[in-house]
Amino acid sequence: MIVSPALLAIIGGSGLYDLPGLSETHWVSVETAWGAPSDQIFMGTLHGARLAFLPRHGRGHRIPPSEVNYRANIAALKQIGATDVLSLSAVGGLRADLLPGTFVIVDQFIDRTFARPKSFFETGLVGHVSMADPVCSRLGAHVQAALVQQGVPHRRGGCYLAMEGPQFSTRAESALYRSMNCSVIGMTNMPEAKLAREAELCYASVSMVTDFDCWHPAHDAVTVDAVIKVLLSNAQAARTLVSGLAGVITSDSQAQSCACRQALQFALITAPEARDPGVVEKLRPIIGRVLPAAE
Repeated sequence: MIVSPALLAIIGGSGLYDLPGLSETHWVSVETAWGAPSDQIFMGTLHGARLAFLPRHGRGHRIPPSEVNYRANIAALKQIGATDVLSLSAVGGLRADLLPGTFVIVDQFIDRTFARPKSFFETGLVGHVSMADPVCSRLGAHVQAALVQQGVPHRRGGCYLAMEGPQFSTRAESALYRSMNCSVIGMTNMPEAKLAREAELCYASVSMVTDFDCWHPAHDAVTVDAVIKVLLSNAQAARTLVSGLAGVITSDSQAQSCACRQALQFALITAPEARDPGVVEKLRPIIGRVLPAAE
């Protein structure tokens, strides 16, 4: 078996790749069967570890959450050889103990989005992957170790409520999501996490709390300027986290046996003779590991 070298891909803001020591840097354009990703992908090497950065909303934050081409983003990362994906995103906190500035290593999701394509599969080739444990616990453990070392306030575990947006919640909605035992609320991790699982990528989500949504009686309703203020204060911690993870991911001897990389092993349900050849070839860059070799 040929083992591909690790490539850690970071999905997040456009300033994350401003890292001391990052070398061999260049932007690459990637086209996928689902169109172009949010932006070009910034590639580089840090102390021997390969990194890729994809601005989720495009440089300058041009694309709203509902219009992000999540399929193209994940497909592009898969096509360039990404093995591990770290998602960094700003969120509202739904618990009183998750103060602004806290990093939450998410381990569950509730998907309340409704206007986004959510799967690579389609008529002609059907597949069903397990989402019971929607993130990679191995990658999450590395994230936690890095945050501990850096002294960043954080929590391991929490449920991310994915809302459609782009508007923030009403007070009634915020109260409802709190009653559902959610920890944070955001607009971008779904269907991103689902697609990463279909692509057999190890995926971890770090949610950076910027506000208390609008449920907290002692805090003002969320505003963009308040969010940006906390975002800027979190930026350096996020860059340091990426720097700390790079070498660890490269040297992780357990990565090749990670269950995330076998997510499609029993996922395809369409009989081989009933599969649409055009759809099979469309999906090959994503699910080629479980397809017969092309003729």
